[in-house]
Amino acid sequence: MSPLSEPSAWLTRWAHLLPPGGTVLDLACGSGRHTRWMAAQGWRVTGVDRNADAVEPLRALAEIVVADLEAAPWPLPGRRFDAVVVTNYLWRALWPALHDALAEGGVLIYETFAAGQQHIGRPSRPEFLLDTGELLRACAGLRIVAFEEGLAPDPARFMQRIVAVKSRPSTGEPPRFRLPGPGG
Repeated sequence: MSPLSEPSAWLTRWAHLLPPGGTVLDLACGSGRHTRWMAAQGWRVTGVDRNADAVEPLRALAEIVVADLEAAPWPLPGRRFDAVVVTNYLWRALWPALHDALAEGGVLIYETFAAGQQHIGRPSRPEFLLDTGELLRACAGLRIVAFEEGLAPDPARFMQRIVAVKSRPSTGEPPRFRLPGPGG
């Protein structure tokens, strides 16, 4: 697998939180590196992207929705997923739709570029870079399982990453989320 087709290490590190065979929304899926990996793990994936040519090869693996997330209404009203995965994409107006798309107990796995990136590469426009702690604020109301913010190596890039869970009704016991051991 080439580095451009390998799934995000953040996704693979936290994928154990997803229920076996569950439903996953891969938002702004592009050519499908995560869609392919998640489908191979047995999850039922819905990929959304505006580039019809890029997603066409994914139709054999997943439900594919071609939609412009920035210029059209939310393409999946009323749909709920066991997980929502977003990498290297930011459109702040989608935050309410992402919260709504999570089923109870659903896991949000999100990582994208952060302020500081403009000094070392693309993207460099402020509307595509998270402010300090912005993912934490965007996930208000969700249970934060993991959060990272800083300069990631190889290739160098400023990132924010979060794993957050939409709470289920309380059973009286605190929820337990298994943390990965050494090495992921």
